[in-house]
Amino acid sequence: MLTLKPDHSELVVLSILADTPSYGYAISKAVAARSEGHFKLAPSNLYPLLTRLEKQGLVTTNWEEVKSDTADPDADGRRRKWYRLSAKGQKRLAQHIDAYHRARAILEAFVTPAAEPRA
Repeated sequence: MLTLKPDHSELVVLSILADTPSYGYAISKAVAARSEGHFKLAPSNLYPLLTRLEKQGLVTTNWEEVKSDTADPDADGRRRKWYRLSAKGQKRLAQHIDAYHRARAILEAFVTPAAEPRA
């Protein structure tokens, strides 16, 4: 399993939210699924990141009450916080993607067949 650096975590979470609004647990599951288990965002990393993204205006949030099918109809459900990518978040995601493509293009010069070690 690979460890994500903070900038990578931000790119990954913003990318997940670009597809659809989501909540914390579903975001962590989507990250694991899209990376085939190579990346995982623990709650201790994910929720502070989501809080920072919200404070920076990169995501907007709203709360939803969730009840199980077997719950008493009069009982309160648990609250779930949903995250949605804002216009500012879309711009930040585009910046991350551009930076990724630039870095990848530069690194390609070092991993081409001509740059491979000789036997």
